[in-house]
Amino acid sequence: MASSNTTSELADGASAALGHSLRQEFPFDPDYRNFNQGSFGAWPTAIHTRLREYQDRANQRPDPFIRYELPKLLDASREAAAALLRAPAETVVLVPNATVAINTILRNLTWNPDGRDVLLHFSTVYGGCGKTIDYIVDAHQASNTPVSSREIPLQYPFEDRDALAAFESAVARCAAEGKRPRLCVVDTVSSLPGIRFPFEALTEACRRHGVLSLVDGAQGIGQIDLDLAALDPDFFLSNCHKWLFVPRGCAVLYVPVRHQALIRSSVPTSHGYVTTQAHTDGTPRFNPLPESTNSHFVSSFQFTGTVDCSPYLCVTDALQWRQEVLGGEARILQYTQTLAREGGKRAAAMLGTEVLENSTGTLGRCGMTNVALPIQFTADGNAGLSAAEVPVVTSWILGKLMEDYNTFIPLFHGNGKVWARMSAQVYLELSDFEWAGRVLLEICQRVAEGEHRGAAN
Repeated sequence: MASSNTTSELADGASAALGHSLRQEFPFDPDYRNFNQGSFGAWPTAIHTRLREYQDRANQRPDPFIRYELPKLLDASREAAAALLRAPAETVVLVPNATVAINTILRNLTWNPDGRDVLLHFSTVYGGCGKTIDYIVDAHQASNTPVSSREIPLQYPFEDRDALAAFESAVARCAAEGKRPRLCVVDTVSSLPGIRFPFEALTEACRRHGVLSLVDGAQGIGQIDLDLAALDPDFFLSNCHKWLFVPRGCAVLYVPVRHQALIRSSVPTSHGYVTTQAHTDGTPRFNPLPESTNSHFVSSFQFTGTVDCSPYLCVTDALQWRQEVLGGEARILQYTQTLAREGGKRAAAMLGTEVLENSTGTLGRCGMTNVALPIQFTADGNAGLSAAEVPVVTSWILGKLMEDYNTFIPLFHGNGKVWARMSAQVYLELSDFEWAGRVLLEICQRVAEGEHRGAAN
């Protein structure tokens, strides 16, 4: 592969060529093709080096680093993430992942005792978020503040107006049933399928109806442009370890000042918590950490137990690397979104299928593409494979992709088809999507020949 520039070589403001020349900047197996940035992310060797440096500093001088240096470094990372999101620094804290973030929000909210509160979410909600909603509902069933949930169904490919209409309909149905839609979870880019949601219009619709907006941007930061000042959601979260090249796990949790009193505790609760209960001797509980000058909200998340916070500290480094080596966020987004769109079309043409998109082209305005596989499922299997075989087929294909082709491409079933979700990245080129098209075509031919049935038996 061609040699790419290093940070030191780019002091004159130049930037590296995007594509295969960047592969050497990442610690991938030379034979592995990474089409799944959207699940667990990947970060360059330069950031990995910085991660190890932070860990070494913590080991060399544990107490001085963890007690005194770490809070300042966390503030710097919060400020860097907040600047990218166009949000005030005092509204952004760092947590391990999006799941912790949504749990923090939903577990802190209190519900009205009349039992009319409803949590809304779309049918494309990420499974972990859906399970968190299920837990909140289950945990309050036996209490004096029961809460319910309602799924808003979507049939993709949908138009932006369809999603908005479905939300409006759900709100109206709640009102007709005497229910109160309290909060709605809205994706920026959903997981499966990997499509962009009209989250701006939905956030505004929530505001009009007095519904709290929880914008799940787990796939957002680093993949699409985000402006929280303009969006003004009630809550927002996003994983930094997926698309921003920050080591696992690191996520941002945004809570505007107007709602920070609602988030009384981090998850887990630790020294930052302020109780309303009086202790028997009248003195506060002992806090072994230095006093913080930050707000209660920010201070609560500075220390939540002894964990490795080194990934949090890499936010600043990752953003600097993206600017100095890759040329900045605008250049990255233009490359990845264009590659996703064109790469998806090329793979679909090779497979003789289609890309998941609507008539206005809004679903694909992100760094992922969803391509249908040439596999037909029917209820009885007469015109193809039986619908009952879907789990077996998808599991077999995933296994073969890893074993025989040294890659991984997430699959999902919808609208009677199996779809492949591919992430575009700065280290990929159009030829990689052509390779993926050939591989998926070959493996689908193996399915047509019944090879998966032999494995199942």
